[in-house]
Amino acid sequence: MTFNYTNKVKINFNMNIKIPFPEMKSEFKRILLNHKFNNEKADKCAEIFATNSLEGIYSHGVYRFPRFVEYLKKGYINVDAEPELVHTAGALEQWEGNLGPGPLNAEICGNRAMEIAEKNGIGCVAIGNTNHWMRGGTYGWQAAKKGFVFIGWTNTEKNMPAWGAKNGHLGNNPLVFAVPFGDEAIVLDFAMTQFSYGKMEAVELEGKKLPFAGGFNNNGELTTNPGEILEARRPLPIGFWKGAGLSLLLDILATILSAGLSTHKLSELEAEYGVSQVFIAIDIKKLSNFPAIENTIADIITDLKESTPAETGAEIRYPGERVVQTRADNLKDGIPVIKKVWEEILEL
Repeated sequence: MTFNYTNKVKINFNMNIKIPFPEMKSEFKRILLNHKFNNEKADKCAEIFATNSLEGIYSHGVYRFPRFVEYLKKGYINVDAEPELVHTAGALEQWEGNLGPGPLNAEICGNRAMEIAEKNGIGCVAIGNTNHWMRGGTYGWQAAKKGFVFIGWTNTEKNMPAWGAKNGHLGNNPLVFAVPFGDEAIVLDFAMTQFSYGKMEAVELEGKKLPFAGGFNNNGELTTNPGEILEARRPLPIGFWKGAGLSLLLDILATILSAGLSTHKLSELEAEYGVSQVFIAIDIKKLSNFPAIENTIADIITDLKESTPAETGAEIRYPGERVVQTRADNLKDGIPVIKKVWEEILEL
């Protein structure tokens, strides 16, 4: 049984439970093993889903897991597939994803980009015909905590209108930037829509409103109601026309660098699979100013923290800072999950 959290169902939103990280990972792994993953792949994939949840990205962790299993059942994801190198041009490589599990393909490509960067200063791996990477920030964190700057993005199916249009011809094409910072990282992970579809689905599931208008309803009115936006499929591009333009260029670059499918071609399929992605790593140890970089970043963050909050008691945070605290809280107290969702996952 698969719990589709986009369905209109009656849920008691106060009935959240806390699941320890090891238990969540173990259940994910058990389910993946039952769907023909080998032990190593099941463990890695379960780790990614559980870690996304641990760090507060529930929309691309525990709440996304049932859909991942659904795609396995429908054959959109090839469990046994391995990505393979098809072309090299200096520090740039093109890979074929063979419709393998997206998180595993993405981790391999991110690691390969770092290997190339260690030799050349910069490495770029573009992969076509792969699957949803879940949380793009996962691979930014992995690279930054190993001392690399990371830039990566993916295209998606048509799910965002161009600026001034009513129907979707652009993808929300998530983009990730990551920089090492002490023992952690500064990580910006964002879709081209004001709120990602996963975030809106999670907020709707929790019975809440968006903090800011996230798109238009069927009457063409801006709204904070995620259900109305999902129904109309009219999410708001970040920066209005700027986000729409950035989405277009990310799609073009992902498509031509990977020799994969564009948003336009992806949308001709019965579901979103076969996407194109780009992973860029920069080895900052090779820079002439490397000894000063840590202090430079610290000075920038110190200056940021001196901002005057617009609201009394508010804290000014850099991208990724909240993740560190959420990770610690959820490790200590357990990962919050709507009870109904967890019960449905256990039945998968």
